[in-house]
Order: sequence, then structure tokens, then C-alpha cells
Amino acid sequence: MPFLTRYTDDSSTPSIGTALRDAAVRAVAPAVVVWAAIVGIGLLISGPLHGLKAENAVSRDVQTTRTPTWDDVTAVWSHIGNTEIVIGVCVVAVAFLWWRTRQWWVAVTPALAIALQATVFVIATAVVGRQRPPVPHLDPAPPTSSYPSGHVGASTALYVTFALLAQRIEAPWLRRLLTTLFLLVPVLVAYARLYRGMHHLSDILVGAANGLACATLAWGYLRRRTS
Repeated sequence: MPFLTRYTDDSSTPSIGTALRDAAVRAVAPAVVVWAAIVGIGLLISGPLHGLKAENAVSRDVQTTRTPTWDDVTAVWSHIGNTEIVIGVCVVAVAFLWWRTRQWWVAVTPALAIALQATVFVIATAVVGRQRPPVPHLDPAPPTSSYPSGHVGASTALYVTFALLAQRIEAPWLRRLLTTLFLLVPVLVAYARLYRGMHHLSDILVGAANGLACATLAWGYLRRRTS
């Protein structure tokens, strides 16, 4: 698939100016559309749909499954999506990729993905301002509102980008193993945020969609010759 192999099909070095222009046109501008869609959905949920009150039943049902063991396990999963963890992992990954590939235009894709996601998330959550589920919260509530989930969005953007990067690995077993592990991480974070009462189900789904969209935009930000 040309989209997956675009950086191996065309490994030519772009100028910084070209990369910046491509990022503005092919990543930042489409991210504005993503933001508008997310805000529109959020205003619909918090307005005419009256907060999707049926979701409260989902949150309460998940709460009934809580045990001390799962409280501890999901605490770890939830922390994977924390801002400082995501940024720290991203910085290490960018540095490693830059050293390993000597291709800065590839190495920056995880950073671009989480930067796009964070920008969309921060502005959208301020506009919509949805309250968190009416169940006991197992994590401290950040200053942002419930919609969309920033933890899920950030982990999805970062680890889906890692999964895309993993397609460059030549050993099939290692490529498949890492791809599976990278794609599993956002799922664990999503479940943890729902389990710990920090988000409604729709917050998590839209957060994941935001992360997936931003990972896709970041991966395709640079024009490549793939034919």
C-alpha cells in the first residue's frame, strides 16, 4: 500500500521550507476541518441530544465492575495517556528515529501527530465544556472538560503513528508484534478512562477519532512520489 510505504518508496530529502509548506497545507489546514467536526458533534451532544444521558448508565455499569486489582491496573493504563508521559515518549522516539534513520522528515511525524491532536483537543474542549460522568472519579480531573478525551486522543495519535512507522521493519514477526502492541495501547487507555469514570463513552470515541485523524494527517503531511 503506497500510503504505508510512502517514506521508503521516496526517501529523497525535502528542504525545511518545503516540509513546512506541506505541513501547513496537508496537515494543519485539514486539522481545522477535524476540529470543526469535533466541535459540531460536541455541541450537538451537549445541546439537542441533551448530553446523551443514556451514557450515564454505561458509566454506572462499568463502575460496578471495579475491584482493587483493576483499580491498580487501570491506573497504569490511564497514566500512559498523561500529557507528560506522551510528550516524554514522543521526544525519546523522535530522537531515536532521527539517529536510526537520519531522516528528520520521518522522525518528526510522531511530534506532528500529537501537536495536531493537542491543538484540536484543547480548543474543542474549551468550546464544548461538557461535564464529566456522574460517577466517582478515580483520577484527578484535569482543568479541561470531559469532551473529547485528551488521554485517548493523545495515545491514539502517538501509538498509531508508531504502528505506521513499524511498517518499515523488515522482519515480519517483529513488524507484526510491534504493530499489535502499538495499536493495543490506545485501547487500554480508552478502557481505563471509561472504567475510572473520567469520560463518557462518546468522549472516548471522539477522542480516538481525533487521534486517528491526526496520526493520518501527520503521516501524510509530506508530498512523496509513490508511483
